[in-house]
Amino acid sequence: MNRHIPIYQLYGEDPGKRHDFWLHCETIMSRSSRHQWEIRLHRHEAFFQILYIEAGSGDATFGSETHPIRPPSIIAVPPGLSHGFRFSRDIEGLVITILSSHLGHQPGERSRFGEWLATPHLTPLDLLNADAAYVVQTLKRIGEEFDHRNNGRNELLTSYVKLALRLTARISHADNLNQLPANEGERRMDMLNGLIQQHFRSHKPISFYAGELGISLTHLNRIVRSMAGCTAHDLLTAKLIEESKRELVFSLASVQEVGHRLGFADPAYFSRFFVKQTGETPRAWRLREIQTLDKASF
Repeated sequence: MNRHIPIYQLYGEDPGKRHDFWLHCETIMSRSSRHQWEIRLHRHEAFFQILYIEAGSGDATFGSETHPIRPPSIIAVPPGLSHGFRFSRDIEGLVITILSSHLGHQPGERSRFGEWLATPHLTPLDLLNADAAYVVQTLKRIGEEFDHRNNGRNELLTSYVKLALRLTARISHADNLNQLPANEGERRMDMLNGLIQQHFRSHKPISFYAGELGISLTHLNRIVRSMAGCTAHDLLTAKLIEESKRELVFSLASVQEVGHRLGFADPAYFSRFFVKQTGETPRAWRLREIQTLDKASF
């Protein structure tokens, strides 16, 4: 059946045309109005698409199934899927096309998120929900950053895309839309991540987390390595570095105060820990990152 479905790069562009940038963003109105508000059934072999429906209505077709579109909602279209759309003339929103190899997680990989990426989703948004509101804000920032072409936009767009997809997947699972049953490893990982979020400032040993989960340390590391490709200690370290960076960029606290907030009694040890993980001192990293953000500001 798929051999009769056109293969496009971006809707109707020539498949042989080279696209140097990994992301494209435009309004749904600007694209669909050129096609009488109907995008016929087609597929993209190398692109993942996100459509944000802000206003208007329409239908989305995935293969042989058609679903009504109501705002606000997000449509996720994996590569290789035959899909098409019909929109009302008052449609408002964005279509973001991403080179699938740039997602980091490949559609179809053995993880809950990887399998979510490999499946089409039409996710309604409740804008009173904090995650949904943040997804919308993030998608709009993608549109602005793409249009403005400021310095450093590539790194920012990468972060925005990953954030938008992760939050949309969370909302989709929470609403039980196309939710996949979690296996034992996924349940253990969810519990572990919750425990790390609760206790990472206390610098508890990994044996503490294994005990809280009721499993051995060896079993815990086996699960984490299978699901995340690293050890439980690596997860805890990554959380501490993530929070360190957030505090260094978004607070006025001194490096010593940041270390203390994160449970490091010795400021020198915090600096050594940060250097080991990032290759820079906390102070040098903070100055460089703030300069980068200033250059990339809207």
